[in-house]
Amino acid sequence: MNEKKNVLKDKSFDFSIRIVNLYKYLTSTKNEYVLSKQLLRSGTAVGALIREAQNAESKADFIHKLAIAQKECDESIYWIELLFHTEYLSNLEYENINNDAVEILKIVRSIIITTKANSKKS
Repeated sequence: MNEKKNVLKDKSFDFSIRIVNLYKYLTSTKNEYVLSKQLLRSGTAVGALIREAQNAESKADFIHKLAIAQKECDESIYWIELLFHTEYLSNLEYENINNDAVEILKIVRSIIITTKANSKKS
């Protein structure tokens, strides 16, 4: 099989794994259940929506799915920041996972902008 490498798909899947592991850590070690559950939902939704976008029915549907992934990624950044500022995450933990989320967010935004620009040319 000669499947083309999809960096965003891989990064978002790896991010989802990190989110699940962070959720397990926060619930078992820090006894934090509310914020971590919110992060679990938004953080794992990012990769799922990116996968959905790959099977979009049109360019508009593709953009729409990625726009929702963008919102979920930004929401995840919010929960990560909140967990850090309420001292559930160390500075190192925060910086590592936040950098991953910001990187994914930038890639998604770039794809949306490029796809919209290309749609106007057609």
